[in-house]
Amino acid sequence: MQTFVPDELEDDILTDLMEEINELYEASEQTLIELELRPEDNELQRALFRSIHTIKGDLGLVNFTPLIPLLQHVEDLLDFLRKGQVEYTSTMSDLVLLTMDRVKAFVEAIMAQGKADYDARLHEQLVMAIARIKPDNHSEHERLLTDAVLLLNPALDVTHGENGEPEVINRPPTLATTALPKDMSAEKKMDILFFRDLMQTIEHRSNYWAGRGDRIAKLALYINELAGRPVEEDQLAVACYVHDFGMAFMPLKILHKAEPYTDIEFNLMRSHVYKSSRLLEHLDQWDMARKIVMQHHERMDGSGYPLGIKEDDICDGAKLLAILDTYDAMTHSRAHHKENHLSKKQAVIKINRSAKGQFSMKWVRHFNQAMTGLLTKG
Repeated sequence: MQTFVPDELEDDILTDLMEEINELYEASEQTLIELELRPEDNELQRALFRSIHTIKGDLGLVNFTPLIPLLQHVEDLLDFLRKGQVEYTSTMSDLVLLTMDRVKAFVEAIMAQGKADYDARLHEQLVMAIARIKPDNHSEHERLLTDAVLLLNPALDVTHGENGEPEVINRPPTLATTALPKDMSAEKKMDILFFRDLMQTIEHRSNYWAGRGDRIAKLALYINELAGRPVEEDQLAVACYVHDFGMAFMPLKILHKAEPYTDIEFNLMRSHVYKSSRLLEHLDQWDMARKIVMQHHERMDGSGYPLGIKEDDICDGAKLLAILDTYDAMTHSRAHHKENHLSKKQAVIKINRSAKGQFSMKWVRHFNQAMTGLLTKG
């Protein structure tokens, strides 16, 4: 393991660098989601190439040299992609996101400690693995991509297919790769992207928390996978994106009110559950998502709304969404309540303290397991 100590830089430069990396990371995530639907879309391929090219250039400007060869080879691979010389696959998506994870961790370490540890030998192996992917060896691309992904994340489980080539299975969930479930039809993926776009409009209209839908959806799918996927991923994703749709039809003076609601105002706010669920009323393929939306404000002791049902009658997806809806509200305050938000750790503690009667203890345990891992990493 080597330690990289950069030239002395002003804090503003590092902050700007981290902000741009985060923006490009989020943009790349969205691009990769859309590439799952349209893998031959050249504009999407070019956008992904530009993101990696920009990050590489930014690191070059501040002389963060250890990661530049890796980014250069990922950029070369994406250059093949945009020129139609290689084909996009989900494994390529994992390679890009895991590489960007490594870049973020490297820069964050420098910001926090003034230095960053890295494995030069591993970087050499990664560069060599990616460099083997050429336009003239199409039949080997998936195996070679898998080799590179396993170097980036050795914790992935591998089996061997009938042809003897490695196949990644049982991938540990990561927030980077759970924005959109991969194993579903193109029609359902298009639906989820449509509902995601609706949620983003709602966030803008109501001064809600920017990115709320994505944050909740990613975390929900992450925890659901840790729990063994008891909730259908596609249904859960749709529920996460549409559960607050009804908020778009609330008066702004109520949405932005800082004082406690009157009984009349509170009842009006509660009606958003019906408005949200009606969005899915005639879409039979999203029946479970509709049920999750209808029930996500119910409580285990029956004191929730709109139906006042108890734990045994509440579906698993609603039990999970109830926790995450509350957690996100605690950690990402509204525009007029910025001083009231809690740290992630404080929010986890508060949810556990108020769990009895309100939340499913089974799902609180899964939530705790997930957050323990995430907070330890971050």
